[in-house]
Amino acid sequence: MVLGIVLGSIALVVIAVVLIYPSTGFIGALEVGLVRKRFGKKLPEDNPIGFEGEAGYQAGLIMPGFFFRFWPVYSVERHPWVQVPAGEIGVVIAQVGDPLPIGAKSAVYKKEFSNFTSLKAFIENGGQKGVQRPVLPPGTAAPIHPVAFLVLTRQSVYGVPILPELLNTKEELKPKHFGLTPDQLGVVVITPDASGKDMVGVVTTYEGDPLLAGDIASRIGGFGEIRALEATQGDIDIIEAVLGSKNSVHNNYQDFQTFLDSGGKIGLQHDVLLYGAYNLNPFLVSVQKVPMLVVEQGEVAVIKSYVGLPSESVTGEEFKFGTLVRPGHRGIWREPLRTGKYPINPHCYNAEVVPTAILTLNWAEARSRAHKLDANLSTILAKSREGFKFSIDLQVQIHVSDRNAPVVISMVGTMLNLVDEVLQGAVGNHFRDKLQSMPAVQFIETRQRVQEEAFEHVQTKLDQYKVETRGVYIQDVVLPEQLVNVLTAREIANQEIATYKKQQEAQQQRIQTEKSRGTADKQAELAAAEVGVSIQKNKAEQRKAEADGEAFYTERMGKAEGAKREAIGKGEGSSREAIGKGDGAAFEAIGVGKAKGYQAQQTALGQDGAVLVNTIGQLAEKNLKFVPDVMVSGGSSVDGLAGILMKYFGQKPAEKT
Repeated sequence: MVLGIVLGSIALVVIAVVLIYPSTGFIGALEVGLVRKRFGKKLPEDNPIGFEGEAGYQAGLIMPGFFFRFWPVYSVERHPWVQVPAGEIGVVIAQVGDPLPIGAKSAVYKKEFSNFTSLKAFIENGGQKGVQRPVLPPGTAAPIHPVAFLVLTRQSVYGVPILPELLNTKEELKPKHFGLTPDQLGVVVITPDASGKDMVGVVTTYEGDPLLAGDIASRIGGFGEIRALEATQGDIDIIEAVLGSKNSVHNNYQDFQTFLDSGGKIGLQHDVLLYGAYNLNPFLVSVQKVPMLVVEQGEVAVIKSYVGLPSESVTGEEFKFGTLVRPGHRGIWREPLRTGKYPINPHCYNAEVVPTAILTLNWAEARSRAHKLDANLSTILAKSREGFKFSIDLQVQIHVSDRNAPVVISMVGTMLNLVDEVLQGAVGNHFRDKLQSMPAVQFIETRQRVQEEAFEHVQTKLDQYKVETRGVYIQDVVLPEQLVNVLTAREIANQEIATYKKQQEAQQQRIQTEKSRGTADKQAELAAAEVGVSIQKNKAEQRKAEADGEAFYTERMGKAEGAKREAIGKGEGSSREAIGKGDGAAFEAIGVGKAKGYQAQQTALGQDGAVLVNTIGQLAEKNLKFVPDVMVSGGSSVDGLAGILMKYFGQKPAEKT
């Protein structure tokens, strides 16, 4: 009996070990236990999880730690927590819940779902099967039911698939089995590209209500507020409103449920993503990185808008070259964008950058470094009237003002069209026609005039397009070889003629120089001769003056003496009164004669010379000695006096006075 008890105890222990030990276990720190019931009510066909004890996978999970589940009834599978590495996202796909509405691509999200760790909350609040709109952000570690949800990351697929097409896959599940690439499961990062160019993200959504008729992109709220702003705001303020982003409403498409609730439509989105990192659901959102519009100094951007309010022309009926509209309307905006950076969607707005600085275009092999507008231009080829072929390198400078830029683009479409379609024909055809109408030599000789005429021609053409012409310059002309030889020979002949003329002028100049040199050499002798002539002339004038004075004196003295003798002869017996009168008349005549003689001497010899002559005469008349008999210096006194007189009378009349 004791043995029986012992054996019974052993049997109970064995049974306990066999039944209880397999029913216990331990769940690690980052694991969950998925419970499967072997027996129970049958699950509904569309639900793989039992919430009320049905057979199959159970809704409740075993959290980390020791557990007990009676193994004949339950089995427990260990599954890792969902872990999303840095730089990646986790896309959640629900395998339980209500079916999606017809046409829906993702399930409605409610805040009660949190991060999908509570299956009960998900089901009770109407969770739907399929792709869930929010994604798990980088760094997430969550105990998510592995049957209720599949979570896709770049390297792993968390969960137990129940769809037949997935169950039959022999290899490990990867994102490719769900139509995704690893890159699509990363955080979308908008940064400058490798060259440093600024970038923006153009967004396309794959769910939402369809776009309104005529729209090509979705903008939260549409353009209704732009119509209201037109009554009170100017074009600049309206541009700011149109290009302003409404991404803050839905957290840059990361809160896709709010995006849809706010009226977001399916397809291309008006608002772009700026610099940053974004957790976007690849099943619902895709991003294309494109360069940001950068308008440099000396440029404007003319906007051609494909979205917005209907076109309403502001140019008037007289403008026949397209339509200009206010910002916010479809068409070419009348106000261009000036220097700055603009995060615009290039699928909604086409920006034509127009240089507003002076633009240089080269019809030559050389190209402008500032732009590529002359890439299709080449050297102009033309023929003269005689058939000579010319190659002409040309440079044209034009200017488009910022205010006229929209008008210019409205007429020609693009700046490249302005160059290729308008300028190419106006410039090239003008020079071809001009050369064909004139001889080659005339073109060469009148190159400046041809250039001026070309300027006037181009200016007339471009004025029609509101483009200023700043200059037309013939840079180089490549002449045909035959013409070069003829012109070279002609120029050599002209240079030889000029050389001969210069040589002739040099010989004439040499003769004149020799003549001047001979005259200069004899200049001293000529001057001495002229001085001698002047001296002799002065001496002759002196002698003539002395003779005239002496003759006049003698004449007057003779007349006085005769009168005296006549008076004596007639009346020696006359009274003393008659004698006195005769003597008086005689003395009067003598005095008058002397006075006239003295006056004549003074005229001829000067006052000092006349005084000197009369003084010497009086001394001689009185027989007075006025010089010593012997001169210390040697020589007689007469020689001394004669020297004084000759010195005096040798002076020129101008010196005497």
